[in-house]
Amino acid sequence: MLSSLPILLKKAQRQGYAVGAFNVNQLETIQAIIAAAEAEKSPVILATSEGAIAYAGMEELGALAHISAAKASIPMAFHLDHGKDDELVAHAVKSGWYGSVMYDGSAHPYEENVRRTKKIVKLAHARGVAIEAELGSIAGIEDFVSVEDRNIHLTDPDQAAEFVQQTGCDALAVAVGTAHGAYKFQGACRLDFKRLQEIAKRVRVPLVLHGASGVPTAVKAECMKYGCKIEDAKGVSDASIRKAISLGICKVNVDTDLRMAFDAGVRKYLAKNPADIDPRHILGEAKEFMTRLVRQKMRLLGSSGKV
Repeated sequence: MLSSLPILLKKAQRQGYAVGAFNVNQLETIQAIIAAAEAEKSPVILATSEGAIAYAGMEELGALAHISAAKASIPMAFHLDHGKDDELVAHAVKSGWYGSVMYDGSAHPYEENVRRTKKIVKLAHARGVAIEAELGSIAGIEDFVSVEDRNIHLTDPDQAAEFVQQTGCDALAVAVGTAHGAYKFQGACRLDFKRLQEIAKRVRVPLVLHGASGVPTAVKAECMKYGCKIEDAKGVSDASIRKAISLGICKVNVDTDLRMAFDAGVRKYLAKNPADIDPRHILGEAKEFMTRLVRQKMRLLGSSGKV
């Protein structure tokens, strides 16, 4: 059933778990995520990036998501992830497909981020669409080698409280040391939990963790066994995810891990069945891999059984 981001996240906030937001690009990924959510009796968020829209189309993905939600027994939200193009975000808000949109103005100076986000919030709320905003820089955290640089690019707790009050956003993505992609850390996984704790004390809206894929050892090994070159890939540890949730994170974004599971399934099937050219068989294996991965993520996030 179709639900909304605020309903899903406020319940998670009250009960101390997080809802997974899984990026989708095509039918098989949507089917895998819904199958996992049904099996785990977990709420779920299907998210489309600007890249996914360029690849598959907003209407096409929206139609697939809405059909899936109508058939599902679990609550599901359909969400635009990392909308940086103001026109695309406005189009998504007006399209009728999305119950929530993430407007990412984090690359702009603070005052400009406030101005742009506030404008999008006004547009969205008038149409019953919720807005997730972002403050701080998620990508490339390890490029900031000095303490001063790191503090500038991570989310400031006092500024976060001011930002939410000024913009009226419904959820806030915070930067506490994660990064996008499969290569998040050169050494050990390090998140700034003290910073997150201070943000949670000051901000009442649900908090979101982007760049949170874990690069699971088993999935990575399966990819590499069949030819994928990702030896140095490293994600956010399960222990760090649990700690972040205990400190107030209510939504955790997952993309890289889904890509790895998809890749592992396709590579393994083709290696074992070199004469099979049926895409339904090839993608069916990928779908099974993704379903198993999403089920594991839902258990990690504590959302299993929370419908």
